[in-house]
Amino acid sequence: MPEEQSPAALKEIFDRARLRAFADQTKAVWPRFDAERFFALATQGLDDLGIMQRMRLAADAFDATLPDDYEQALDILAALAPSIRHGFASITLCEFVVLRGMDDFDRSMRALHLFTRYGSGEFAIRDFLKRDPARTLAVMRKWADDDNEHVRRLASEGSRPRLPWSFQFREAVADPSLTWPILDALRGDPSLYVRKSVANHLNDISKDHPAWLVERLAPWPRDDTHTAWIVKHALRTLIKKGDPAALALVGATGKAQAHIDGFSVSPAQLRLGDRLTVSARVVSTGSERQQIVADYAVHYVKKNGAASRKVFKLKSFALEPGAVQPLSVSQLVRDFSTRTHNAGFHKVELMLNGESMAEGGFDLST
Repeated sequence: MPEEQSPAALKEIFDRARLRAFADQTKAVWPRFDAERFFALATQGLDDLGIMQRMRLAADAFDATLPDDYEQALDILAALAPSIRHGFASITLCEFVVLRGMDDFDRSMRALHLFTRYGSGEFAIRDFLKRDPARTLAVMRKWADDDNEHVRRLASEGSRPRLPWSFQFREAVADPSLTWPILDALRGDPSLYVRKSVANHLNDISKDHPAWLVERLAPWPRDDTHTAWIVKHALRTLIKKGDPAALALVGATGKAQAHIDGFSVSPAQLRLGDRLTVSARVVSTGSERQQIVADYAVHYVKKNGAASRKVFKLKSFALEPGAVQPLSVSQLVRDFSTRTHNAGFHKVELMLNGESMAEGGFDLST
């Protein structure tokens, strides 16, 4: 997925220059291609469309201009794929598979297995999961053992219960055991790209089946650094909520025996584009070594004046008896496609092992 950007910047992934390149590059690999017709179809009403609509429009244009023979069309796109050189733009190829290949399951699975190496098939595979979950999951379980990290990631990302920018995989929302064999196979994957997907998939599960997830993760070998990383990031939502079982699973030792000294939120007055700094000193009051998970929360002001609490990870550390642990974090306060700021007082909390230990805040003018 693209990094957090404004919606205007995201949709320009499919600008006229990109679509012209699609047309010219396709003609280069298949000289009979009607590049001008493709470009006209792919740019029709372009300015009024968002990123996913533009991607679908490009796939529709390919559907209209490539040969009717599905296998021949896939061969042309396979020759085109290496020249696109943009991961998200290449998702168009996977969308073509949805348009043409829903009734040709085996050929479509082979196509997604190839195209996901250039641009993820995570959105395209959802339609196959919706039509035939068991058959599609059986293929994806095999993909979890693939030599290519992009294919392995597709096995996890494409079967997420709550994949962003796509519809829910309702069967997996209701029954997380459906995708568990994929996740279990990837629990020690050497690729960070894959591990992030596995953690995000597990985090999806935590929102509907927290106790089930903690029970399933408990036997995973956390002396393996790859597995330990997945577990920690998979449980982030539960940890931020202060879930005792999740905190225990990542080594936190219950209620923190400590007090906060010098909690600071600065500056007190901010404008969009300014940098916020949160700092404090954690002073141990316990007689034994503790494992602490520190987070902080910002209560963002909504349009109606209410607040929406967003928790951010800060630091995990061991706190010895009598020790002092300094904490500091800085973040840029600016609008994203997923968050628009509103003026007003924003409360900030510091949490240790899920418990709020100090409060402050800042006034934001936009």
